[in-house]
Amino acid sequence: MNNFLIRSISALVYAGIFIFSIFFSEETYIGLITIFSSICIWEFSRIINSKANIIYLVLIISLVVATYYNLIDHNFILTMLVLCLLNSIYLIINLYAKSYIRLREFQRFILQSCYIVLSFFFLAYLPFIGKVYNPNLIIYIILIIWANDSFAYIIGKSFGKHKLFERISPKKTIEGFIGGLTFSIIASIVISYFSLDFSIINWIIIAIIVSIFGTFGDLVESKFKRQANVKDSGNIMPGHGGLLDRLDSLFFLAPFVYLYVHFLL
Repeated sequence: MNNFLIRSISALVYAGIFIFSIFFSEETYIGLITIFSSICIWEFSRIINSKANIIYLVLIISLVVATYYNLIDHNFILTMLVLCLLNSIYLIINLYAKSYIRLREFQRFILQSCYIVLSFFFLAYLPFIGKVYNPNLIIYIILIIWANDSFAYIIGKSFGKHKLFERISPKKTIEGFIGGLTFSIIASIVISYFSLDFSIINWIIIAIIVSIFGTFGDLVESKFKRQANVKDSGNIMPGHGGLLDRLDSLFFLAPFVYLYVHFLL
């Protein structure tokens, strides 16, 4: 079986499971995100050479269950969001440093708690608007990510001349980034005609957040892999690598979109 066919089948299975879980019920969506986070915790722990996987698995399950049953108040969620965003901003700033990310035991704890656990937590509860589950929101965000990634690749390959972060990801270009951002905004304008949840301006702002922080999410994971000298985070998806490789943009951008949708709108 050739590599293209393997990649296609793997992608279809992944997309099918994801889309089914989103639309079937809020429980299947939250459950799948929890399972995804557990796998990513395991993959990331291998990248940073950490062994305390069970701690973070218990943490993500506890947070998800406690929030589902309204055992966590608004202020606690806001505190977690601030911690998650501060960690993400630190990782973005670190992209500009030539040195590797320091991985002492405390740093490993913070990274797995904030970069993985809290990011996935906010991904799990991102589509709950006023405590009402809105599956279309997460689908639209995925479509914007797809538009961004697809056209960043197409335009970058066709017209890219200026490298975005050559040390970390040699194939990414500034032209590709601009192309991805442009078509993300176009996609958001189209989505605004089908979605009654937000205005066209709000969808454009969401698209900008998705494009910028989705790109950063991909770069952050690439830096971790370069530091660990590995090509993929795992091999759970034949032809694609690990689940962390597929979700790095989505879970990294989730807290930023959550901040805008739940606190700034």
